[in-house]
Amino acid sequence: MKLNPTFSKLAILAVVTLLLCIVLAEIGGLVRERQQRQNEAAQSVVQSLADAQTLLGPVLTRNCTETWTEFDAKKKPVQESRNIPMALTPSTLELGGRLDPELHYRGLFKVNAYAARLKIDAQWETLAPLEAHAEHAGGRLNCEPVNVFFAASDNRGLRSAVIQAGDDTLLVQPGTLQGSYRAGLHATLPDHALKDGLRLSLALDVVGTQSLSIVPTAGKTHVALTSSWPHPSFGGRFLPIQREVMGSGFTAQWQVSALQTSAAADAQDGKPLPNLDSFGVELIDPVNPYVMSDRAIKYGLMFIALTFVTVGLTELLSGRRVHPVQYLLVGLAISLFFLLLLSLSEHMSFLNAYLIAAAAAAAVLTQYAAAMLGGWLRGLAFGAGIALLYTALYVLLSQEQAALAIGAVLLFAVLAAVMMLTRKLDWYRLASAGAGAE
Repeated sequence: MKLNPTFSKLAILAVVTLLLCIVLAEIGGLVRERQQRQNEAAQSVVQSLADAQTLLGPVLTRNCTETWTEFDAKKKPVQESRNIPMALTPSTLELGGRLDPELHYRGLFKVNAYAARLKIDAQWETLAPLEAHAEHAGGRLNCEPVNVFFAASDNRGLRSAVIQAGDDTLLVQPGTLQGSYRAGLHATLPDHALKDGLRLSLALDVVGTQSLSIVPTAGKTHVALTSSWPHPSFGGRFLPIQREVMGSGFTAQWQVSALQTSAAADAQDGKPLPNLDSFGVELIDPVNPYVMSDRAIKYGLMFIALTFVTVGLTELLSGRRVHPVQYLLVGLAISLFFLLLLSLSEHMSFLNAYLIAAAAAAAVLTQYAAAMLGGWLRGLAFGAGIALLYTALYVLLSQEQAALAIGAVLLFAVLAAVMMLTRKLDWYRLASAGAGAE
C-alpha cells in the first residue's frame, strides 16, 4: 500500500523540522557556554579587583571587664569576672558620593566595576549606652578605649579612608576587631572626643564590581548617590525615595529610619553581613547579548514553522513543487541566523548585530526563494515576508513584558491569513491529484 504523497511529504518535513530543532538546540548550548565564560570573566575580575561591596557603619564599640570576689563553700575568696561588650550605632547618618564606572575586559567579555568616592557624616546624640555598670557588690570595671569600626564585604576594595572626630584625625587601622565582620577598618577615639555626644566624618574611596549596597544601621539614614552610568538597577530592601535616570547618568536618594528595619539590632547581634537589610544600586547592561540570543533561539522553532507555512502555501497555490531538501536548506539558513547573531553581538551592539544578521539571512533567502519558487516576484515577496518576521522577532525581544501578547497576535494573524488564502482550496481534490500523480 502506497502512502499518499501529501502525507509522505508532511512526514519528511516533520523529520526535517526535527533535524532543525537539533541544530537550534546546539546553538542554544553554545549561547549558554559563552554566557558561562562571561561569568568566569566576571569572577576573574572579582578575584583581582574586589567583589560587589556591602558597607556597614560606622559603629562605636567598647569592651569592659567587671571583676569581683566570691566566696566558695569553704569561705575561700574566688576571683570572678565577666566581659561586657557594647556597641552603639549612630542616631543619624548622612552618606553622599559618586560612583565612577570602570570597565574591565577579559578577552571579549566586559565586566562592570566602579570607583566610589563617599563622604559619611554620623552623629551620636548620647554615648550613655557605652558606659558600663558593675552588677556585683565590690565589682571593679576595667574598660578599653572606644573604637569605631566600618565594615565592608571585601576589604580589597578599600583604597583609602580618613576619619575625623571634631578636629582630630584618627589613625585608621585595618580590620574591624569584630568577629562577625572582619573585613573593614577601625580607629580608636580619644577620650576628650566623648564628652557630649559625638560627630564623626569619614571620607572613603572604595572600588567594587557590579553593585554597591548600604546597611542602614542608624536611627535615620539618608543616602545620596550620583553616577555617570546611565543604566542603574535599584534593589535591596528599600527603593530610592527620589531618582532621576538620564542618558548622562543617574542620581538617587534613599531615606530609611530605624522603624523600617532591624539592621542595627541584627548588626549588634553579629548577624552575617549578607543577611542584613540593605539597599543599593547595580550597574547593569541594558542588553545582555547572551540573554537576548537565548530568548531569540526560543522563538526559532516558531520562526521556522512560519517560514515553512509560507513556502507550503506558495507551493499549494502556485502548483510549483518544492523538494524537502530545499525546505531543509531554508531552515538551516534561518537557524544559522541565530549563530551569526550570537557571534556578531560579541563585537558590536546587539541592535547592529541583529540588523546585519537579519539582512544577510533575508538576502540569501530572497535569492534562493526566487529560484525555488520560480520567479523574482515570488522571491521578493518571500523576502519581504522574512523581513517582516525578523522585525516581529526583534519587537518580541525588545518588549519582554508584552512578548506573550505580541506573539499571540502574530500567530493568530498568520492562522487567519492561512485560512483566508486556503478557504476555497479543495483539499480532497488536492489529495487525490497527488495520489494520481504518484
